[in-house]
Amino acid sequence: MSMPSPLPFLIRRHSSDDLKNLTSVSSSLLPAFGTVVNGGYTHLNKFVVVPYDRRYRWWQTFLVVLVVYSAWASPFELAFKKVATGSLLPVDLLVDAFFALDIVLTFFVAYLDKSTYLLVDDHKKIAVRYLTSLWFPMDVASTLPLQALHRILTGKMYRSDAFGFLNLLRFWRLRRVGELFTRLEKDIRFSYFLTRLAKLICVTLLAVHSAGCFYYWLAVHHKEPGNTWIGVEVEDFENRNIWVGYTYSIYWSIVTLTTVGYGDLHAVNLGEKLFSICYMLFNIGLTSYLIGNMTNLIVHGAVRTYIMRDSINEILRYGSKNRLPEGLKDQMLAHMQLKFKTAELKQEEVLEDLPKAIRSSIAQHLFGQTVESAYLFKGISDDLIVQLVSAMKAEYFPPKLDIIIQNEIPTDFYILVSGSVDMISYKNGNEQVLANLESPQMAGEIAVMLNIPQPFTVRTKRLSQVIRISHHHFKQILQSNNEDGKILLSNFTEHLKGLKRGEQNEIPYFAEFLEDINTERTEPNEKQNQRVPYHGDQTMEGRPKASKQFPPTNPIRVIIHGHHPDESTEDGNSMGKLILLPKSIEELFGVAGKRFGKRGSSILMADGSKIEDLNVLREGDHLFFV
Repeated sequence: MSMPSPLPFLIRRHSSDDLKNLTSVSSSLLPAFGTVVNGGYTHLNKFVVVPYDRRYRWWQTFLVVLVVYSAWASPFELAFKKVATGSLLPVDLLVDAFFALDIVLTFFVAYLDKSTYLLVDDHKKIAVRYLTSLWFPMDVASTLPLQALHRILTGKMYRSDAFGFLNLLRFWRLRRVGELFTRLEKDIRFSYFLTRLAKLICVTLLAVHSAGCFYYWLAVHHKEPGNTWIGVEVEDFENRNIWVGYTYSIYWSIVTLTTVGYGDLHAVNLGEKLFSICYMLFNIGLTSYLIGNMTNLIVHGAVRTYIMRDSINEILRYGSKNRLPEGLKDQMLAHMQLKFKTAELKQEEVLEDLPKAIRSSIAQHLFGQTVESAYLFKGISDDLIVQLVSAMKAEYFPPKLDIIIQNEIPTDFYILVSGSVDMISYKNGNEQVLANLESPQMAGEIAVMLNIPQPFTVRTKRLSQVIRISHHHFKQILQSNNEDGKILLSNFTEHLKGLKRGEQNEIPYFAEFLEDINTERTEPNEKQNQRVPYHGDQTMEGRPKASKQFPPTNPIRVIIHGHHPDESTEDGNSMGKLILLPKSIEELFGVAGKRFGKRGSSILMADGSKIEDLNVLREGDHLFFV
């Protein structure tokens, strides 16, 4: 029968501590896009092993240890036949018994159907799949103890090289080692560098060991043992201790692999020369493989350093070319260095690949409490908090870096998560520190709320982490939250009233704004048609509520003048009056009459054009009543 996707089972096993790390699970067990994953879980048939079960994984790891022995013993027994029928024979039989047991166990291991991505636990299908694959005959051929079977059947020990070459079929088992290294490279619990390094060392040792054994085999089977590479150095080497011959073989193999070539051991006869040629050609590819992999590992670890150095050099060249002051170049360098140092903390690339719901949950966990503690958002609903936090971005700033520049256009405002910043004002070319802000205080919100140029420069005192939200996103979120908008406006007004005198003096039209707010709160409802309404949910003489295109907390503000745009006055009104744009031209004339003592008959722009529709006006426009 076919089972549902194994994903629910993975989760269930993980919760019961049967599977400690999902990162070690092969990606082949994950369903493809478009595959419907059943949330339920049906139990496996009896006597069926799950391929990612922890106990089965340990069994596979144990077999890898036996594979290492087989890879060493097979060429060694070919070169030194005496050990194949002597001390290593019982060990070989025991190892073959374990692999024979694995062959039987494979008939009970479920597999993943690549077409449906369902776990198949039908015994018949499992058996048919294994028997019809290349794995079964090769597993059997590499496991059968042919030499022992021959001795049992004939009663004689046959020391033929044929058995030695058949034993080389055990190299088929090396695929298990490759699978293990592939799994370890994907497992974050293990160092990728060390895993790759261990793999390269294993490949090198296998090549050295195999080449040395084959080279010794050539010497043993030459018709004139004295006319061989080892025979000219060691007399009667065939009857000497096995480990003497093995040492000479490994020595020759390593010297040839490393291209040292001392010349003390060299090919003597034609067969040895041909083998040496093939081995040296093989070494060219092996050396290229080793060097290429080591280079990739080293470069992978240093690539971020190279990128940072190139970025710093580009900043220095840019600063020199444009003759930037040293202080500004230092700020650029400090920001670039901090960017690379904090890249792993922010993990923007990782977060961008996650679903929006997960990103929002992470943001709520990290910054939700900070946003709730900020004065502007105290008392607002949890829904608005969630929306605001989800739209915010986290950033780090090094010490003595300007986050906000005085008089720049407001695009974002910031909430301090950690660190400290100074609010600075420039007067007559001198800096004046007006206030010091720490978590969870805010910076830049005054300009965003009033839609005016930034009144202060904000500079970090030490390493600071902030979260920011754009002016555009902030307005979009507030448009559908009128009640929260009232609370937010109230918090903002109270904050403005609590500012120091020096801070208030730096905010353009500060007095006019507070006057409008106070008028809005104290003037009787029946006289609201004599002034500019501020909240979008208030009505005047049966008129509908404010247009939805403007958030109730941020209506359009304009500056009105009581004279022609080409004239100047000396009565103190040349700077104009900041007002909130009413809903009709008639009300606008009424506001002008109240402020200047005359209504006027026409409204002109600064360029002299006449205003006939309030919808054409934008934030900060200057209007002249004539």
